[in-house]
Amino acid sequence: MSKENLSFMVCCANGAGSSLMMKMTLQKVLTKLGIRPGRLHHCALSEGKSAAAQYDVVLCAQNFVSMFQDAGKKGTTVIGLRNIMSMQEMEEKLREHGIAG
Repeated sequence: MSKENLSFMVCCANGAGSSLMMKMTLQKVLTKLGIRPGRLHHCALSEGKSAAAQYDVVLCAQNFVSMFQDAGKKGTTVIGLRNIMSMQEMEEKLREHGIAG
């Protein structure tokens, strides 16, 4: 997977506070890893579920991963997080999924 111009989507239940904070955390992690995203979007689960297949990577709370099974089958990398604000966990998960070296 090319690490440049990947599209990322982060989702939370309502698409307001938590997903915006998660997006900001992801931006910091991507900058640290030297990854320049092509697109970075935050939204509510309702939007995310229908739009997920249009993104390369989806990040959400661990308990929402099953909502993105269809996107996963179409090639989207779905990453569940225990702590959606943890830079360390995000970095580890991106590495585990081959997105970061």
